[in-house]
Amino acid sequence: MVAKKTAGTARKTAEDTAGGPAAAIPGELAVRPGEEPWTAEEVAEARTELLSEVMRLRVELEASEMAISGLMRDSGDGAGDDQADTGTKNITRESELALAANATSMLEQTERALERLEAGTYGLCENCGKPIGKARMQAFPRATLCVDCKQKQERRH
Repeated sequence: MVAKKTAGTARKTAEDTAGGPAAAIPGELAVRPGEEPWTAEEVAEARTELLSEVMRLRVELEASEMAISGLMRDSGDGAGDDQADTGTKNITRESELALAANATSMLEQTERALERLEAGTYGLCENCGKPIGKARMQAFPRATLCVDCKQKQERRH
């Protein structure tokens, strides 16, 4: 079983990756038979998109953490609140926690995609090792499974 990264580890990884050397060599990234090889521009575009997503998610997480902190602080002074007020506060807090968890997961996936891009394994299925497909990677840059493996995974769940 693989240990899950914490948000702190995820942020550190993104900082390290963002400042790291560009290891991905265009033309050497995996493509499916019949697809054109990755060009330097396409690799740069993928890297830029992923880095932009990392920055956006960091800002979103920071705002979410501040909101959660405020909600937690306010939850203790519910004296005089009726049941509806208490329920509304609970729903708001749970919603904000769920959004933060989703943003953390997306950040980890995006950082992992960047790591794979830099390592030259971007576009390889983590399950079967076959190319995912350049078009799929351009449409969904965080993809880690080819279409066949993804369909098999979804049928099991």
